[in-house]
Amino acid sequence: MPNQKHQLTILNELIRVSEDGEQGFSLAAEKASDPNLRSLLVDRAQRCQSAAEELQGIVHQLGGTPEQSGTLGGTLHRGWVRTKTAMGGGDVAVLDEVERGEDIAKAVYARALEAELPGEIKNVVDRQYRGVLQNHDRIRDLRDQFRA
Repeated sequence: MPNQKHQLTILNELIRVSEDGEQGFSLAAEKASDPNLRSLLVDRAQRCQSAAEELQGIVHQLGGTPEQSGTLGGTLHRGWVRTKTAMGGGDVAVLDEVERGEDIAKAVYARALEAELPGEIKNVVDRQYRGVLQNHDRIRDLRDQFRA
């Protein structure tokens, strides 16, 4: 079983990717022109925020200091979303970039699940990972619908 410091590192990485997701979905909602898509993206942003808050609570319980912000990569990705949508492409461009962000989240969560974590923490991470997978697949399907 990894030590508590390693567990905190894993959890804080998940917090950062969840914060990136919240900010990315929020930006995408601002850029989306379709009202139903905008509503879905706002909902997904709120889910990412809830995931980050849940993980922050676990970090507190373990006696650690939880992350409060996303990553530099997430900031750069959001800048790319702004640039790409400004150049055109509409909702398909928004969904392409959101899917790229969810690809990153999938990879981070998959790595976390490979780590040895206490059962109750692993259950939370697994549940959140399944949410990331659902987000990814829903965004991919919507993008394909908008392309058709």
